[in-house]
Amino acid sequence: MTKTYKAIIWDFGGVFTSSPFDAFNVYEAERGLPKDFIRTVNATNPLDNAWAKLEQSLVTAAEFDGMFRAESKAMGHEIPGGEVLKLLSGGLRPRVVKALEVCKQHGKVGCITNNAPVGKGVSMTNDEAKAEQVAKVFTMFDHVIESSKLGIRKPDPRIYALMCEALDVDPAECVYLDDIGHNLKPARDMGMTTIKVLSEDQLLADLQAATGYDVV
Repeated sequence: MTKTYKAIIWDFGGVFTSSPFDAFNVYEAERGLPKDFIRTVNATNPLDNAWAKLEQSLVTAAEFDGMFRAESKAMGHEIPGGEVLKLLSGGLRPRVVKALEVCKQHGKVGCITNNAPVGKGVSMTNDEAKAEQVAKVFTMFDHVIESSKLGIRKPDPRIYALMCEALDVDPAECVYLDDIGHNLKPARDMGMTTIKVLSEDQLLADLQAATGYDVV
């Protein structure tokens, strides 16, 4: 027997789109950098580094460029922050968008995204066609929380509580999906069922196993 949930709450990048981590790895390989170096820079001093400040709109893209350059240089390999921003917008995963449509038939859907005030809207891309596709997906959610607009970001527990309040649900009545482990912990501690997204196939299989919804 599967549990009945009132809401499915989603991260966006790396869930509805191909993972930016894959793009990071391609960039690193092309330039002879250590694998996962960009992720390591982002994970160092994660509450106060350039990435954290950008996702809370505390710095501009231009300021991020210099800050990330300095942080990466201090760790052994200088990378302009502007180069990293170009890697953020992955391609949409149509099967995951279809899964969102199925979830809407069963209850409420929300999105909590750590994003940055760059590119065109929530998509963080300057590609018009891609931005339009992403914008259409965002209209499907009952509620969206963007870190760059709110000024707080995951894994701050307040952001999950605000989503539950907006959807009028108890955390125990929710499933939360994210591709970053430390963003799942606060949701799990609040009582949500959590799914770490490692791949598209795994996401859909785990979501179907948890909810019983036909999404595979």
